[in-house]
Amino acid sequence: MFTGLIESVGTFLSADLSGKAGKLRVESHKLFHDLIPGESIAVNGVCLTLEQSAGAVLEFHVMEESFRRTNLGFLQRGSSVNLERALALGSRLGGHIVSGHVDGTGKILSIGRVGDDTVVKVSLTPELRRYMVPKGSIAIDGISLTVAALGDDWFTVHIIPTTWRETNLSSRNNGDTVNLETDMLGKYVVTMLERMDLQQNKSNITMDILKNAGFGNH
Repeated sequence: MFTGLIESVGTFLSADLSGKAGKLRVESHKLFHDLIPGESIAVNGVCLTLEQSAGAVLEFHVMEESFRRTNLGFLQRGSSVNLERALALGSRLGGHIVSGHVDGTGKILSIGRVGDDTVVKVSLTPELRRYMVPKGSIAIDGISLTVAALGDDWFTVHIIPTTWRETNLSSRNNGDTVNLETDMLGKYVVTMLERMDLQQNKSNITMDILKNAGFGNH
């Protein structure tokens, strides 16, 4: 589990895919202490398992699906990635609950300025749109952000100078693919409402309706 508060930006070094899995290597700009092989680290919001580390160089085991369903498959040597270690028990939850399981991707449509803030507009699929609300939480490349405006197939976020400076967003351009994870609580609410609606529809089926349809007649 993560918070969406990026701890360091890293530089992508390489990715080697062999069969259904591969290795991904990044070099963190900040030296993490007490790293343990097997711990979880979010790379661009994707929860990955650390296999080994040598100084600032981190190596992860990555499944083929992670390369295919996220922007990890688009990384080129030198690309900037966001890094966050898993939330420790007792730590402050300064962002929002981020699972590290990316729901899908979007493309940056525009980057503008409003005062000191940077406004980023991102494309949105119908599958993800259903889980989003204005002023709700969204993780972009693992960064905890707030939805400022929401359209049918797009949304915008406002980036404060600190977030812009200390994440990989400052290296992003129009057309770039970003990882998106919608609010976990929103997904649970939508799923529960759908189940309640299904159960309600089932409860409207009476014995008379079944008999008229031919069930129960001998």
